[in-house]
Amino acid sequence: MRLNASGWRWLAPLLLWSLMAAVRAAPAGGAVNLAMVGEPQTLDPMASTADLVGVIMQHVYEPLYTFDADWRIAPMLAASLPEISADGKRVAITLRRDVRFHNGKAMDADDVVASLRRWLDMTPRGKTTAAAVLAVRAAGPHQVELLLRQPYAPLLAQLALPTGFAAIMPKEVIGVPLRQFVGTGPYRFAQRKSDRYVVLKRYDGYQARAEPPSGYAGRRQALLAELRFIPVPNANTRVLGALSGQYHFADLLPVEAYPRLAREPALRPLITAPFGFPYLVLNTGRGPLAGVAMRQAVNAALDLRQVLAAGFGDARFYTAEGNHFPRGSPFYATDGSGAYSQADPAKARQLAARAGYRGQTLTFMTSKQYEFHYRMALVMADQLRRAGFRVDLQVVEWASLIARRNDMALWDMYLTHSAFLPEPMLSPPQLGDGAPGGWHGAAKDAIIGRFVRESDPAARAALWGGVQSLLYTELPYIKLGTFNSLTVASAGLDGYTPAPWPFFWNTRLGAPGLQPHTRHQDAITP
Repeated sequence: MRLNASGWRWLAPLLLWSLMAAVRAAPAGGAVNLAMVGEPQTLDPMASTADLVGVIMQHVYEPLYTFDADWRIAPMLAASLPEISADGKRVAITLRRDVRFHNGKAMDADDVVASLRRWLDMTPRGKTTAAAVLAVRAAGPHQVELLLRQPYAPLLAQLALPTGFAAIMPKEVIGVPLRQFVGTGPYRFAQRKSDRYVVLKRYDGYQARAEPPSGYAGRRQALLAELRFIPVPNANTRVLGALSGQYHFADLLPVEAYPRLAREPALRPLITAPFGFPYLVLNTGRGPLAGVAMRQAVNAALDLRQVLAAGFGDARFYTAEGNHFPRGSPFYATDGSGAYSQADPAKARQLAARAGYRGQTLTFMTSKQYEFHYRMALVMADQLRRAGFRVDLQVVEWASLIARRNDMALWDMYLTHSAFLPEPMLSPPQLGDGAPGGWHGAAKDAIIGRFVRESDPAARAALWGGVQSLLYTELPYIKLGTFNSLTVASAGLDGYTPAPWPFFWNTRLGAPGLQPHTRHQDAITP
């Protein structure tokens, strides 16, 4: 049974009481209740690019490489950075020898090869990477080689991203669907009850890296005995649960809650600035928006300043800007951004008429789990209707939206968001192949191909302007602007550091008393 918001209002207190009682009986290190935006539709780290899946399962699974606090690539299950041949076509990765899976088996090259092949076969970013990969093979018990068709600059960043990620698992458990969640991380999967919680427990056999912690890299320690990820779809319920002490952490809260949270000494409200960008994915594969002219008509109708104001209210939490990367980033460019936020319903009508639009319904999916998604969707739907489009705004649970977007017959638009990342090919997935929306074509292949083959950072930065210009021409998605995120942690949750994908290793329950603060995201600075 799935519960709507009203169902949660009566069930949540009972569930939380039982969870808090369990915390008091938890083993050494304690247990924390972590209020998330909804129910993960899967725990298979390769079966979804949804942030929620990655946030939870990055504690169970680990990749070969990850990002440090300065968003540089760092080894995790790899022993070191790879050896890359002079022509860029051979990547040799030496594995750590001290790693054991949660079932006690020692990790070896065969496990890594099987895991990488699964990732290349089934994930959008893996499929994008697969186009550059000739072979993945073991070159010894602790050595893996990737042979490439041509140099592929984003390779290590693709392997490091913790959503839809290249998680390493025992070859014996690999299958579709994945029935056993066995990784190498500091926490092991313990229990899941749908619509109630996912429980992870400390893995006592974990072998941490020796380097000091830095971002997602370095030494990871399971200082807490249990992590309890609780789906709380209603944003206000997450706020109230944090204020009452029922949650040690609550993710992605409405920005108007900040003053109230900041007045509570037992809490740390955390602003990550800038966090990322919301964007509207358009169905380029079928339906009314399959033609580029219709997508341009939709884009012309939108007043994105109004949309952002509706989503975030307080101007401290958003910036209306058409550049896909902020000023100061190596990939900052203004190419094509004259098409941003045109707010021209008359032009939209003209473009739609020329494209042959005859009143077909545009199915627009959104969710209330991310409250700012819902508020922005209401305004966009109204703007499109005023420009003459017939819009069916479907408000669904986030897990349902993630499932439905894989069937392009069910939607024409949906709203999502991404964190800023140092490698453009990491997000959004529409830049690659196999992502929802189905964007493909000769122009994309040509310019993206040049971009990913170029290894020189300055040359890649120059090429990005052409990619951004094509995005504004073909519009596989519409970037709405830039936003800052609000989360909250208990002041007694020592060691927690805000991050795009929150993690809770190196975190313990200590004494309260820390002060509210803002953390500025380093992902977009040079």
